[in-house]
Amino acid sequence: MTDRQRHGPVALVTGASSGIGQAFAADLAARGFDLVLVARDADRLGAVAVDLAARHGVRAVPLAVDLVRPDAADVIAAATAQEDIELVVSNAGFSLKGDHAAIDPVELSAMLMVNSHAPLQLTRAFIPRLRARGRGGMILTSSVEALIGCPWSAAYSASKALVRALGEALWAELRQDGIDVLTLCPGATDTPALARMGLDAARMPHVMPPAAVAAMALDRIAEGPTLISSEHYRATFDRLLAMPRDQALLALAARMR
Repeated sequence: MTDRQRHGPVALVTGASSGIGQAFAADLAARGFDLVLVARDADRLGAVAVDLAARHGVRAVPLAVDLVRPDAADVIAAATAQEDIELVVSNAGFSLKGDHAAIDPVELSAMLMVNSHAPLQLTRAFIPRLRARGRGGMILTSSVEALIGCPWSAAYSASKALVRALGEALWAELRQDGIDVLTLCPGATDTPALARMGLDAARMPHVMPPAAVAAMALDRIAEGPTLISSEHYRATFDRLLAMPRDQALLALAARMR
């Protein structure tokens, strides 16, 4: 269970202006955490910070940083040097779907920076601070698509596989330091990302609200290393991973195309 005594007083959340990141921020504010909220959209992020501060009586600091920047983690670390951050929620990410050869290479590079490079560098930057306190936590948002290479989602599933491997490794490395690490693997979640892909969450089965996903991760942070938040997707991928790999990949290709 995430609580202010063990993982506070301040939590850092990336991707906090919408979706699961905004849900993390709202839940943490309700639990009494002060917040540093990171996202690219300064106006939307500022509005989220003002709202959470007003509703929960916490301090919410917006920090507009584009995680596409190679130095984004260093910028965040420098800007928060005086903050008592003991919980890092590395949540920001986005997906690109379709024929891998048809995806814009600039967008591919941007996705790799946000999904993979940013968590790598953010964890590296904050681990010494948590170790110095002898406590704290990290939540890294991956995806169920990290569990196997997903056809028609090749780059996204690869980028999230890095996050899953990173989180699991850090869970083992940091246990002796009193630091909880959880890698969150959501299934389909009702976020703006679905709408951007032209999907209607109301017409899709087994879609979870972002608040439920965030709450589950915060409640189970000490139960790492990995949490698949959807029972449906956990069962689905358990069946796929029990199949011969070639059959599983072909079955996914037929389903996702």
